[in-house]
Amino acid sequence: MFDGTRRRIVSLWFPRFASDRVLRARPVDGPFVLTLQQNNANRIYCLNEPARARGLYRGMPFSDARAFCPNLSSRPADLHADQRFLGLLRRWAVRWCPWVGFEGADGLVLDITGSAHLFGGEAAMITAMRARLARAGLSVRIGCGDTRGAAWARAHHGEEAVLETLPVEALRLDPDTVMALQRMGLRSIGQLAESPRAPLARRFGPELLLRLDQAFGTRPEQITPEAEPPCYAVRMTFPDPIGLVDDVMAGTERLLERLCGKLADHQAGARVLCLTLRLVDGGVQDVELRLARALRDAARILPLFQRGVAEVNAGFGIDQIRLEALQVEPLPPEQVTHVSTRDPGRLDDLITRIGARIGLENVLRFLPADSHIPERSFSIAPAAFSKPEAGWACLRPRPVLIFSPEPIAATGPRPPRRFRWRRMALTTGRASGPERICPEWWLVDDAWQSGLRDYWQVETLEGRRLWMFYTPQNPGWFVQGEFA
Repeated sequence: MFDGTRRRIVSLWFPRFASDRVLRARPVDGPFVLTLQQNNANRIYCLNEPARARGLYRGMPFSDARAFCPNLSSRPADLHADQRFLGLLRRWAVRWCPWVGFEGADGLVLDITGSAHLFGGEAAMITAMRARLARAGLSVRIGCGDTRGAAWARAHHGEEAVLETLPVEALRLDPDTVMALQRMGLRSIGQLAESPRAPLARRFGPELLLRLDQAFGTRPEQITPEAEPPCYAVRMTFPDPIGLVDDVMAGTERLLERLCGKLADHQAGARVLCLTLRLVDGGVQDVELRLARALRDAARILPLFQRGVAEVNAGFGIDQIRLEALQVEPLPPEQVTHVSTRDPGRLDDLITRIGARIGLENVLRFLPADSHIPERSFSIAPAAFSKPEAGWACLRPRPVLIFSPEPIAATGPRPPRRFRWRRMALTTGRASGPERICPEWWLVDDAWQSGLRDYWQVETLEGRRLWMFYTPQNPGWFVQGEFA
């Protein structure tokens, strides 16, 4: 038991961490494995207890596992989801002590020195940990010790075992070193500790003795807790309920100033903001604001909340407002000069206002694309999630308006003297061209089945400036665009 003077470490090892995470949401009755592509083969990454009882093991080819167990259920592993879930467990473990760190990809390490008495002692704390994790559907093995190495060894090789009786692999050594020690007859930590140190250091290097000393506490091993991510949320509680739009906007202004101060300290900007209004009757109403670019200027953000706040039904009043930045992006300081006259933020504010009505993804902009085909020389992207580009230079001018090719009655390789287009009788005044464009043979496009095209710029006496082309391989004339 902890007597207040010794350092005490707890190691939590989740032997079936990845499969337990998946089975918590979707239970499976029978053997279950997670697979991962390794060395050009689909292998077992993690498995549950029924699958292990059938003789399956980690690293086993999945095709062999299906032969051994025809009723085997499987899903592909998600390493990023496992990492996020382990991060949530680390935050949960902070309730037991403030010093919690990661122990590989499937474990946690806790420094409970001075914390165990708050939970009725070390034994009661470990019992409570085990019970809570079991209710969460996670299998766990818990080891305790005066050192991090001893706690890890007991969690992986015997929770109540004496350190000297544990095998040498409990020292967190690489497999090659473990095999070499076993060939020398050194199979337990106690045998290794009694062996001469100099020959061991010459043969295996300093890593072996470092792990041995860390397990017995002669060399320190620190536990580095993960830093908590900054919380970009502020709130305000009112002694008397409010309901007027001006009052809510005034409170929002105060919260924005505090929130933007936090963002400035971390050189970040908010991209999505949520204003939560708590009503007196217990209801909650949210006003979400999605910005066209990351901002931390309270004066620019505040007017953008006006429309959403005006639509809120305050009922019997609002007694608390909370403002949170749901999505944050890096926003380093920008260099401002006295000669700068443009305000790029005005366009972003306009996009934000329009996007609040029709959705940011519906405000689009044209971007240049690397293709000489007129229909593929541009792309369309949401303006809020893209930046304008200036690479619109081309050898020949392009019309302002491009539409699907419209056939006209004409013959010959040169523009017709007179023709009808859209029920208009037009007369060619001047024509320049041709500009021959060949189809992109590596792409399938039904519109270019007629082959190459000869484009002409045609100015009519009636004042229309058209973009026309002729298809020599399949003779015909078409109008595809109009210049300003």
